[in-house]
Amino acid sequence: MQLLQRLDRTAATPEVERPAPEKVIAGDPVHTTWNLEDRDGLYCGIWQSTPGKWTVAYEEWEYVHILEGVSILTDSEGNATKLKAGDSWVIRPGFRGTWECVETTVKDYVILT
Repeated sequence: MQLLQRLDRTAATPEVERPAPEKVIAGDPVHTTWNLEDRDGLYCGIWQSTPGKWTVAYEEWEYVHILEGVSILTDSEGNATKLKAGDSWVIRPGFRGTWECVETTVKDYVILT
């Protein structure tokens, strides 16, 4: 096993899915995930979504670095945060709200459950 792993989409088979229909608020977002690490409650890789808006409820920690596109993350109190290429964020457990991809968005992610 390599102890150094580059985040590279060609290193994993993409998984394509959509949010559950009851979570979709607008559009028809399609998510593509290249999961490069999955062990001991740690997940990391690259994620892409086409435009749309859906509800989110985080029970885990997630670090994100936006590589491409623009999204808006809005919490349950209505506070909107624009996520754009070059931005890095930590989403803490308990975050509830919506994720809206204004433009197709690509991010690196690290999730700890």
